[in-house]
Amino acid sequence: MDYGKFMYQQAKKEREARKAQKQIEVKEIRLRPKTTEHHKSFKLRDARRWLEDGMKVKVRIRFRGREITYPEIAFEELMDVARQLSDVAVVEQKPNLEGRTMLMVLAPAKKGSKKESEHAKDQDTQVNV
Repeated sequence: MDYGKFMYQQAKKEREARKAQKQIEVKEIRLRPKTTEHHKSFKLRDARRWLEDGMKVKVRIRFRGREITYPEIAFEELMDVARQLSDVAVVEQKPNLEGRTMLMVLAPAKKGSKKESEHAKDQDTQVNV
């Protein structure tokens, strides 16, 4: 076989493989430690829509001034966001502090895991009854 022909076929296979790949888009919502519940609900509604569409969501809390001295407030805020979106998302990267921001990454939950969680809830209610 001709080496040039071989290289052409390899390049063609790589192009086809790239076309078949699914690009995962990452969206971001930005909050602050003093973000109100009303404003946060708008952001969470967008995040829920993006997660249902199969996108990943970064949740970033930016500190300004002396807010950085209380990172536990931001940690609780991020865990609350994860709790509210737990039906459509799983935490891919736990909250961690990077400079003046605390960041968490949420990924869409698998369709099967939702059924499993409902099944687990049903078993819990049967045990508690």
